[in-house]
Amino acid sequence: MNIIVFDLEWNQSPIGQAGEHPRMPFEIIEIGAVKLDEHYHIIDEFRRLIKPKLYPTLHKYIRTILNYDEKELRKNGVDFRTACTEFLRWCETDESIEVKDGVTVKVPYSFCTWGPSDLNYLQTNMDFYKMEKLPFPLKFYDIQQIYAEKYSKDKSICKLEKAVEKLKIEHSRPFHAAVNDAYYTAMVMQKGHFGNIEEKFTFDIYRHPKNQDESITEFHNKVLDHISGEFDSRGEAMDDMDLLTVRCSRCGGKTTKRIDWFQNTSGVEYAVGRCFKHGNMLASIKFKPASDSSTRVFAIKKIAPISKTRYKEVKNKHDQIEAKQREKYMNYRKKKGLK
Repeated sequence: MNIIVFDLEWNQSPIGQAGEHPRMPFEIIEIGAVKLDEHYHIIDEFRRLIKPKLYPTLHKYIRTILNYDEKELRKNGVDFRTACTEFLRWCETDESIEVKDGVTVKVPYSFCTWGPSDLNYLQTNMDFYKMEKLPFPLKFYDIQQIYAEKYSKDKSICKLEKAVEKLKIEHSRPFHAAVNDAYYTAMVMQKGHFGNIEEKFTFDIYRHPKNQDESITEFHNKVLDHISGEFDSRGEAMDDMDLLTVRCSRCGGKTTKRIDWFQNTSGVEYAVGRCFKHGNMLASIKFKPASDSSTRVFAIKKIAPISKTRYKEVKNKHDQIEAKQREKYMNYRKKKGLK
């Protein structure tokens, strides 16, 4: 696997939403990256400053964290299309592998980032300048989340600086320079003892399936990931039996219902099913707005094994919500004078 760890710095309207371009609220002003070998050792670095076009004045907060100013961007920056094209070419290697019957293809590269935002903003800027899109579906490695799963009891994410400090990584290079933050992310991968992360990928959702035939389903790292096509509404999605089916993330078989689908206070849908071979499975569905519609959505479903402790937490939450709904219904009937 050809590993590219990249980081971006971006600017936004210095006067807030009033000066914001609707198609590009965040304008990239720096691309930084490091290329790693299979042992997560750095073999090359990339850095480009970008001359801003939409927001030539730095936002006051952005100015306080960066190690350069507008003057340096104007002097040493190139246009975004040039910087991004050079970056994507740099990501590629001359290595190739044989696929079948003498047909060879270049070794693909995989993106690693600290959090999911960088890929989103990169593609937003690429679309703004009408550049060729990245492959779809796009897998990448969220090192922030991988770190959280190993080092945080509740899997809560943290800032890169905190992870660097916890792992006792020397930090002589200043943070909030894209190439330096990419470097530190690579060092977290190296010092964090994550092992082989190949199965720990996630799907970028900047682009999503448009219909159910394009939907994505993949088993990996004891997780079943499903990204649906678009539905006309959330209600239509929750009537779709395929979406609501809880399968085992280990063997793919259907499970027996333990906890029926319910919505928590943050709007996430949960259910629990039991596989007779592999135990209880927790399923969750998050809905994201689709296209430019106010009602159309697509669903991100994840299914993974659940511990006994976590099962009790989910069951208690289900029962609390069900009790509140029952009380609300009874109060309504009482108010209307119904028995």
